[in-house]
Amino acid sequence: MSGQQVGAAMGKHTGIRIGTLVGGGDAARVIPQIAPYGFESFNLTYWQTTGGADLAETAKRVKEAIGDRDIVISAVSVFGNPLTGHGDNADTLASWERLIDHAHLFGASIVSGFTGRLVGEPIDASMPKFAEVFGELARRAADRGVRLAFENCDMGGDWRSGDWNIAHNPTAWEMMFDSVPLDNIGLEWEPTHQMVSLIDPIPQLRKWVDRVFHVHGKDATIAWDVVREHGIHGPKPFVWHRTPGFGDTNWSDVITILRQSGYQGTIDIEGWHDPVYKDELEMTGQVHALNYLKRSRGGDFVPNPV
Repeated sequence: MSGQQVGAAMGKHTGIRIGTLVGGGDAARVIPQIAPYGFESFNLTYWQTTGGADLAETAKRVKEAIGDRDIVISAVSVFGNPLTGHGDNADTLASWERLIDHAHLFGASIVSGFTGRLVGEPIDASMPKFAEVFGELARRAADRGVRLAFENCDMGGDWRSGDWNIAHNPTAWEMMFDSVPLDNIGLEWEPTHQMVSLIDPIPQLRKWVDRVFHVHGKDATIAWDVVREHGIHGPKPFVWHRTPGFGDTNWSDVITILRQSGYQGTIDIEGWHDPVYKDELEMTGQVHALNYLKRSRGGDFVPNPV
């Protein structure tokens, strides 16, 4: 292999890409500014509704913003409650449908978001509605070669009550996948939301990895001294969401488990949560996370001798 060929091969990684989340409405503006830092993928997100967005035009502008860079759109997402259709969530279900129908224009094959839930009700009560709504959405997605992935954030809810999402507990996952027994529904997983519940994310990932379609790059720091002295219901915070590289998770372990299972997706950094690397330090933290996650997957690709 010539020196030029070695240089071309260095840095080109097969398999897992490292990227970040970008608001769908801001993507065409933001991507050209941050792509030079080395992001390899982008997850485009909407909050509760895609609104009046022309998704075909958005996809065209995003592709123009990416240009000839080796970057993919990993997923398109809407985060709201598609089970109720109330208030600000009135358009969430229709937004899932739009994103499923337009995902191919972005080059994406994953649509993600919250499951929704019946507000104020236990998770069990939401299962029939979940099966009805996502059974239909999953079939619609399957016809278009799309997979659906559910974010594992509790959004302040628990088993007994909540406003947004049932997909934050492994018992709920079992119920969800039993109620909609289709291969194109799975998880948009990150360790953070499990750590907030004091669940060890590494054995959980090992058990559930075949259902993990998309990974968000977000971590957590648990203050075990606070837990031991004050518990989790006292006045002192006991856990903080962190940008990868600043939290407790060994991401080399995460990537090892993903690779051992044949995962070919992305890890997209979910920023804007870190209590330290925020405000003017937001992109400083994200680029640190980008480089940290690249090192965690082994650094630059180096070809074997021939």
